[in-house]
Amino acid sequence: METTPRFLNGVHAFTGTGLTAPAPVSPPLAYTVSSDKRSQMIYLRAGNSADAMIAVHLVRGGTPFRSFPVGAKGAIHVSLAVVEDLEPDSTLDVVVAAPEGVSGHVVLDIGFMEI
Repeated sequence: METTPRFLNGVHAFTGTGLTAPAPVSPPLAYTVSSDKRSQMIYLRAGNSADAMIAVHLVRGGTPFRSFPVGAKGAIHVSLAVVEDLEPDSTLDVVVAAPEGVSGHVVLDIGFMEI
């Protein structure tokens, strides 16, 4: 079975619209599984430049798939112990929830394995 690693990474701006109202990062960031593969998210690294906690959410089909809180001026590394298959052609969008009016940058490195 051939596997292919896929990565989402970069520095993305955000402006908070409330912790319960996630908004897309700028520039937008999304991952679509290849049409002939399944994929599994295997890790996430995130850094937050803001003075307030944020939450990085991965959204699939309009529904939250995974959520990762990141402390004020903090960073996290999460190796996922429980993974689930993402079906071919599934799309995950990255959005950030932050307190209203809080702006900053989120540094992201998200790893997937297509199988």
